[in-house]
Amino acid sequence: MNNKILQSLNKPTSNNPMYKAFKRLADIVVSGIALLILAPLLIPIIIGLKLTGEGYVWYKQERVGYKNKPFLIWKFATMLKDSPNMTGGIMTTKKDPRITPMGGFLRKSKLNELPQLINIFKGDMSVVGPRPLTKVFFKLYSETVQAEIYTIKPGLTGIGSIIFRDEEDLITQVKNAGEDPWVFYAEKIHPFKGEVEKWYQKHESFLVDVKIIVLTAWVIVNPTSEAVYNWFKDIPKRPF
Repeated sequence: MNNKILQSLNKPTSNNPMYKAFKRLADIVVSGIALLILAPLLIPIIIGLKLTGEGYVWYKQERVGYKNKPFLIWKFATMLKDSPNMTGGIMTTKKDPRITPMGGFLRKSKLNELPQLINIFKGDMSVVGPRPLTKVFFKLYSETVQAEIYTIKPGLTGIGSIIFRDEEDLITQVKNAGEDPWVFYAEKIHPFKGEVEKWYQKHESFLVDVKIIVLTAWVIVNPTSEAVYNWFKDIPKRPF
């Protein structure tokens, strides 16, 4: 890969069709290879889910995607089917009683997200991008962020996912302190997520995407690491 191509791939993508084509090709190749390589891991998870909890494997939910159009996201089922209508609603806390026997491990290890490789292969998502949200959470964003955030495809991982990898822990702490977790999320977490996703929009490039993929793997193994702020010096610092 010569210097001109590398320079092109590292420019902002708004006026860079070459980068967009390259990223789509990379998404197809990476997701296809990953599905083949991970098949021996996915099959035992499917069998385990079938034999435990309520016996269902796939969780599909409508999310806001590219250009604000809805799509169905795929995940491994980790919670009881009727969990949105049970105590806790759409907010999930650590050790939530609605989480199935295998669900806790799958959520902590992020293995529950692997079926989104299918979404990536189909073209609904990319490997890296802003996380796709339900309409309820999407509407918490300002109109400016709503108009900008999904001008690129949502991702399996992203800068917001790295910075807020401990989101369930934060919400649990707030709930245990007697505060309203929904208010905390809406007023503290969500506005900051909007800021870091706007940062990604301005800096999206081949190099940034590679760094985010590496950081994603790193923080799964080292969840307290602050490496994201060493690698991206100008990213907004989390206020809490």
